[in-house]
Amino acid sequence: MEIRNIAIIAHVDHGKTTLVDKMIEAGNFINERDRPTGELIMDNNDLERERGITIVSKNVSVTYKGTKINIIDTPGHADFGGEVERVLNMADGVCLLVDAFEGPMPQTRFVLGKALSMGLRPLVVINKVDKQNCTPDEVQEKVFDLMFELDATEEQLDFPTIYGSAKNGWMSEDWKKPQDNITPLLDRILAYFPPKTIEEGNTQMLITSLDFSSYVGRIAIGRLTRGNVKENQPILLAKRDGTLEKHRIKEIFVFEGIERVKVSSVQAGDICAVTGLEGFEIGDSICDVENPDPLPTIQLDEPTMSMLFTINDSPFFGKEGKFVTSRHIQERLFKELEKNLALRVIETDKADRWMVYGRGVLHLSVLIETMRREGYEIQVGQPQVIVKEIDGAKCEPVEELTIDLPEELSGTAVEAVTIRKGEMTNMEPKGGRMIIQFMIPSRGIIGLRSYLLTQTAGEAIMTHRYLEYQPMKGEIPGRQNGSLISLEQGSAIPYSLNNLQERGRFFIHPNEDIYEGQVIGENSRAGDLCVNVTKTKKLTNMRASGSDDKVRIAPPKVFSLEECLEYIQDDEYVEVTPKNFRIRKVLLKETDRKRSGKA
Repeated sequence: MEIRNIAIIAHVDHGKTTLVDKMIEAGNFINERDRPTGELIMDNNDLERERGITIVSKNVSVTYKGTKINIIDTPGHADFGGEVERVLNMADGVCLLVDAFEGPMPQTRFVLGKALSMGLRPLVVINKVDKQNCTPDEVQEKVFDLMFELDATEEQLDFPTIYGSAKNGWMSEDWKKPQDNITPLLDRILAYFPPKTIEEGNTQMLITSLDFSSYVGRIAIGRLTRGNVKENQPILLAKRDGTLEKHRIKEIFVFEGIERVKVSSVQAGDICAVTGLEGFEIGDSICDVENPDPLPTIQLDEPTMSMLFTINDSPFFGKEGKFVTSRHIQERLFKELEKNLALRVIETDKADRWMVYGRGVLHLSVLIETMRREGYEIQVGQPQVIVKEIDGAKCEPVEELTIDLPEELSGTAVEAVTIRKGEMTNMEPKGGRMIIQFMIPSRGIIGLRSYLLTQTAGEAIMTHRYLEYQPMKGEIPGRQNGSLISLEQGSAIPYSLNNLQERGRFFIHPNEDIYEGQVIGENSRAGDLCVNVTKTKKLTNMRASGSDDKVRIAPPKVFSLEECLEYIQDDEYVEVTPKNFRIRKVLLKETDRKRSGKA
């Protein structure tokens, strides 16, 4: 059977997952009645469905006209860049999916740049041509310009384009002539990507991805470059450092539709998953026992951000979570290392504290959110960027930031980014909106999203991708307003909240349980202020006119996890439990905070 391995590249929400679903249906691997209504098969964990993003790359396959097409889904977000490069190693070509209205976006650029530099040929699919005001022909020109900017070769620039609407289940060579199925795309994939010539020789397979199962342990996934792999076959594992280890393969699986199917052997060119290997890493090679010939290893992107994780030691400790001890948290963090490759976990000198390194706030917040849903209680500190010394100079990660917002609000964005040491590189109007590009230190991005959303009434769309390390850009001003801190443990009394409303904005609802040292609001001025919202009204037998008017309390500001992480200062933690996010001071007692301030 002929095999094609195709990676799909797309920006967040351009319809990649929907398209792959339709391709699987076209291969008759799924009956509509087997699928839960309206569910996407590819984004199969709750977080992916809620956020509409792909976090972990997945493998599925479609058999069409006697050819097996392995489809590799790539994450669109630069925070998951660790996933992207490994995935592209398995592909023979890439399918670039672009929205017919929005055109190519920054995150598409990140993955496409990697694919072109690896010499992969692109096939362009312009999706959502049924949208109002869409411009498929202009978008096609923009894709060409983008590839030209990314130093594509003549051959890569000579790409075919397919138009269609994945949601409505059709693809066509001409967007003005809708079809009733997506076979034109599958036909073009078979015609445009030639079958890869398989070299003769011994077994060779680069491990480019891994999975974990509590039954069989770690599972190595990769493409068999040449030779063959069978059950119970002895092999040599060639490590990154050049050492060779003897192992025996237990079971082999290939991907059919969305399932993993157990097989006795695999032909060269196919993507497979093997069990039975211990202690392997991404970039290791599976080689022949007699004549080992390892493949070149792959480089993984370094983490750019760190965060302190610690056990929950607040007065509400253990009320909501099942897993609260340091042993639970440590086991969970080290288990995450099994499959989350851009992550590092280092134990600190103090007990119950771990430094966790990742690719950005989103990458780390997805881990925290997953742990919270599993029943863990943890506290996390302010995200910090990782500073390196390069040629004797202190350097920090710099990112390319793109902000898309209404034209009349563009001044707000430029001002906010400039204060945070960003430099504007491009500004382009588009249909009543302005698209502005900046170079900005990663430090400057922390907290920027929530600020811009407030200033633009939720209109701003912000995307960013890591570029490189550059010399430090100097001091970036932090949050201007101080915190309102609770003086007592108890219940927030509406009467007290009402009396303190002019002091700032609250984060808590009336009658919510709070504790001493918890940050319950934002002060309207600089500097922290301790307040007591657990005081009830003094009851007397005198009645004054007007004193019993209805209390009107402004609704509290409710934070998402990312907003909490971006909001906190360096002397605060976010307490994360299965039901709540609370912001608190590291030192709960006011006397302790004053003492440490003097020290």
